[in-house]
Amino acid sequence: MMNCSSWIISTLSLHKLSKKMRENFPGEWSVLAITTLLFFIFLAKFSFSKKNPGKKPYKLPPGRRGWPFIGDSFSWYNAIAGSHPPRFVEKQVKRFGKIFSCNLFGKWAVVSADPSFNRFIMQNEGKLFQSSYPKSFRDLVGKNGVIIVQGEQHRKLHGIASNMMRLEKLKFHFLKDIQIVMLQTLKKFRENQVILLQDVCRKIAISLMINQLLGVSSESEIDQMARFFSDFVDGCLSIPINFPGSTYHTAMKARKKIISKIKKTIDEHRQKGPSESSNGVLGRLLEEESLPDETISDFIINLLFAGNETTAKTMLFAVYFLTQNPRAMKQLLEEHESLGRNSEEEEMLTWQDYKTMSFTHCVIDETLRIGGIAIWLMREAKEDVTYQDYVIPKGCSVVPFMSAVHLDENLYKEAVTFNPWRWMDTENEQKRNWRSSLYYSPFGGGARFCPGAELARLQIALFLHYFVTTYRWTQVKEDQMSFFPSARLVNGFQIRLMSRPEEAVKSK
Repeated sequence: MMNCSSWIISTLSLHKLSKKMRENFPGEWSVLAITTLLFFIFLAKFSFSKKNPGKKPYKLPPGRRGWPFIGDSFSWYNAIAGSHPPRFVEKQVKRFGKIFSCNLFGKWAVVSADPSFNRFIMQNEGKLFQSSYPKSFRDLVGKNGVIIVQGEQHRKLHGIASNMMRLEKLKFHFLKDIQIVMLQTLKKFRENQVILLQDVCRKIAISLMINQLLGVSSESEIDQMARFFSDFVDGCLSIPINFPGSTYHTAMKARKKIISKIKKTIDEHRQKGPSESSNGVLGRLLEEESLPDETISDFIINLLFAGNETTAKTMLFAVYFLTQNPRAMKQLLEEHESLGRNSEEEEMLTWQDYKTMSFTHCVIDETLRIGGIAIWLMREAKEDVTYQDYVIPKGCSVVPFMSAVHLDENLYKEAVTFNPWRWMDTENEQKRNWRSSLYYSPFGGGARFCPGAELARLQIALFLHYFVTTYRWTQVKEDQMSFFPSARLVNGFQIRLMSRPEEAVKSK
């Protein structure tokens, strides 16, 4: 979850800004948007120009300058906004190679579609490279957030997050609660009801995170927190002007309410004591770690933010791809209908059931390869970095573009085609190890490897189980993927639900 937040903070606030302009200045918004963009590009160029008196010019990777000031910014965002984000990168790779430079928003950036260089960047997080974030994001996630902090503080908080989500803790603290949330949400739909699956997946993901992090199970409390969190997320890409009515102001108010809920839960835990506390991550954090309340609050907010979009969008894209591939849908359904049930709790799956979902894991891996939300990361050189024959100057932006590797035809045959069976081939065994593979890194790598990766996969697998065994569906409206300002389906994936026959659901 942690590294999977980078996709949203690295797209800046251009989309939010243009949306505001369209609302407030119809008919003039395009001129204003372009003018504003050029203004920010000019400021960025002025602010980030590297003065290098008395030294020879740095030998950056080959590339082009593009248009004055604008550079390749529009080409970059046109690609990101489509269904094939690496389009711009692939064109530059053909001209300049897998590591190239270009002008993005008035600043030189080194972009990489090279698996080895991407790994080098991620492995040297905090040493040669560091993450950088806009002010609105830093303000909202908090100065003590594991996403923001660097160095020793980051190592400590990342270690705590990883400990909270170890496999054995998933078995005992998460498995049952996840299924309860799934059942509560998915059994509410009427026969022939038309839904936007994108909204449903978002609601499920928020409910899961609030339940698992805070131990909150009340539907009214979850709905309230979900509203606060929705406002919070909207503000992460906003212009940081704090006046009533602004997105940033609304988001900061939502943050205060979320913090208030977290602190209230902390007080309740201390009053009740460990024996009466919930199994939420917050409760275990208070029992197992010694951290100031302010740090705990930021820690929980960071996990809420980082975990929500990863789970929601992967659930959505998995169903989208399965809908387009009836053969894969049939095999997935057969796998889930054959699962045994715990005799004491008939509807609940066991950990062993989860481990036997071999084809489901292929579906998840293939969904993350094509539609993973962490398509690229934004890093900054902390010092002059030498790599091969190149010298990357201190302060230069460095962009490992993972999606370009995931969709490389030289690595994956028919790379843009959804083919979960590819992960059963022996030639892809080494690629599939998402903890160490050079060629498949949906959860990042290095010091910022997503500590919630296993939890996210568990949530997605259980969602697929309950969704495909409970419902059949037909697609009502055509749709397509877009990755700007975030990973999504343009029309929200509108589908009509029909219940599956009960005997089919209970078959083994």
